[in-house]
Amino acid sequence: MRFPKRISLLASAALVAGGIGFFSFKTDDRFFEIARNLDIYATLFKELNQYYVDEVNPNRMVKTSIDAMLKALDPYTNFYAEDDIEDYMTMTTGRYNGIGALVGQRQGKSIVLMIYEGTPAEKSGLQIGDEILKIDGVDIKTRKERDGSIDTGKLLKGQNGTAVKLTVKRFGQPSPVDLSVSRDVVKMTNVPYYGMVSDDVGYIDLKDFTATASREVRTAFQDLKGKGMKKLILDVRENPGGLLNMAIDISNTFIPKDSEVVTTKGKVTEWNKTYTALNAPLDLEIPIVVLTNSRSASAAEIVSGVIQDYDRGVLVGQRTYGKGLVQATRELSFNTKLKITTAKYYIPSGRCIQAIDYSHRNPDGSVGKIPDSLKTAFKTKAGRVVYDGGGVLPDVVVDAQTPTPIALSLTNKGLIFDYAVKYHHDHPTIKPAREFHLTDAEYADFVKWTADKEYDYTTQVEKDLGTLEASAKKEKYFDQIQDQLKALKTKVSHSKDADMMTFKPELRGLLEQEIAGHYYLQKGIKEASFATDPEMKAALDLFKDMGRYSTILKKK
Repeated sequence: MRFPKRISLLASAALVAGGIGFFSFKTDDRFFEIARNLDIYATLFKELNQYYVDEVNPNRMVKTSIDAMLKALDPYTNFYAEDDIEDYMTMTTGRYNGIGALVGQRQGKSIVLMIYEGTPAEKSGLQIGDEILKIDGVDIKTRKERDGSIDTGKLLKGQNGTAVKLTVKRFGQPSPVDLSVSRDVVKMTNVPYYGMVSDDVGYIDLKDFTATASREVRTAFQDLKGKGMKKLILDVRENPGGLLNMAIDISNTFIPKDSEVVTTKGKVTEWNKTYTALNAPLDLEIPIVVLTNSRSASAAEIVSGVIQDYDRGVLVGQRTYGKGLVQATRELSFNTKLKITTAKYYIPSGRCIQAIDYSHRNPDGSVGKIPDSLKTAFKTKAGRVVYDGGGVLPDVVVDAQTPTPIALSLTNKGLIFDYAVKYHHDHPTIKPAREFHLTDAEYADFVKWTADKEYDYTTQVEKDLGTLEASAKKEKYFDQIQDQLKALKTKVSHSKDADMMTFKPELRGLLEQEIAGHYYLQKGIKEASFATDPEMKAALDLFKDMGRYSTILKKK
């Protein structure tokens, strides 16, 4: 007899509980506790299903309970239901069947935020800034109102070779535009950009560690060498990591064969392993600068740490995220998966750079970073002192840029993006991204365009004054200083027009990057950023002073 899915799920849970209890509880108290709690869970679920006032969705309920359970561990141990397997495969392979467009929600509208180079979306004529109104004749707004939410991205995915019909609203067009886009395999590249940034300095932007990352880095490196590269900038900023074997292979590009890359240590001792460089390196001599920031994590930290531990290059930027944990994927029943943290990793100096101790939580469930007092000193190959327990600290620290309140407000409200859409419509072509700059007249046009737009912000000084006023009232000093407070408020009260001019360099840089992206996609954004990128400037300055570069890598 074939049972309804909901009943069979409950029966399976009960059988699992009973099986574990029958075979194990007498010999192992821990297994008995597992069995006891599984039995409680199964009977509770049965009662909910039988008596709860509304219909219970078993898939959603179980997924919610599993997610809540795993949340008590660490953020990297995750359950993937059958419906999520496609997203999991995209995450690990970088491939999916779709059109190659990033669509986001803005003010209830589905807007094309980016189009990836060489994809069906680009070939079809879809443009950044298009608002998707219909997909295969289905009105997005109506569907959203009916169902409460809609995943536009999933509707755009589909079987390779099938066509999806889009109706879009385009800036400057009086009527909607109809497009037919043939789906294909879309490969999200790990190296979205590489090129020469000066006569002898090459640049590789490594943004991910999916299955082809090593091949992409090697291809980029060899191409740049052919163009005269004598020094390399490897950028792993904003790189969340990925596959461990890709981190090992990329590290191997710059260190000798058989060199230790990373060691993993976990509860299952037979899984503990030391990984070494298996291949001949591409280059052991070229000077390297690795750019890092607080969102360089996991595999990106392994590569950065290996370069630092072997004194193979200089790290420039900010301290990395501090994820020293390794995950493995375990197959579960009914085509589901569990990505589970199985070990910590240790880079060649012997240090683990895990910043947060998830095994010791505060009473409220929160976790804190490992304090400096518990960090241990290690040494690089040349004898330089480095530390564990808090990410990888660069050799040359560059303070992170903090966006000004007006820049944050204009970006979050979408006004930088919207003006770039308008600019793209008004200007059929622009200079190459590295050469493109807004004129003073064009920037003035942007200021004028924003005059009637809704955006506001509070500066930090204004916040501090508000705090001071609240404290003065609480402590009964307000009457004595209210005139001074009023005068200060008047003096520091921000003016949008004044801020537009005060922070013109920052705002103009953001505009130039956004506009370049509308013409040259991801590569345009990257090339337009070079002129105002502080880490890039620090790297180029270091390469101009090779004596300083060499001194940094020597024992201190």
